[in-house]
This record gives sequence, C-alpha cells and structure tokens, in this order.
Amino acid sequence: MRSKSVYRIVIFLGVTLLTSLLVNAQPGDPGGDPDVPISGIEILLALGGFMGLKKILSGSKKETK
Repeated sequence: MRSKSVYRIVIFLGVTLLTSLLVNAQPGDPGGDPDVPISGIEILLALGGFMGLKKILSGSKKETK
C-alpha cells in the first residue's frame, strides 16, 4: 500500500518537473508599444465614476424637495 503512494508521488513530481521544463509560458518582446489607447480598466473606472456622480446628484435632489 505504501509503495503505491510513493510511486504515485514520484510519478506526479516527475510529470510536474518535466512539464515545467518543456512549457514556455512567456512570449517574447512584442517589439514596441502595442498601441492600446483604452483598456477595460479605464472603461470600468469611468463607469464607476459616472455611477457615483449620479448617486451623489440624485441624493442631493431628494434632500431639497
């Protein structure tokens, strides 16, 4: 029973080490600026700002009535 678990651990570690040596996850240098003017985070920040501004303005209108 114990030899099976040791055998599985050795196989798992071997496959993991070989996979990490064979796989190259990092691409090379793209060679300059990729020219992306607006990414998703800027759009989300702008929408959050507009929603916050709308909430502030609608809250002040309710207090004046």
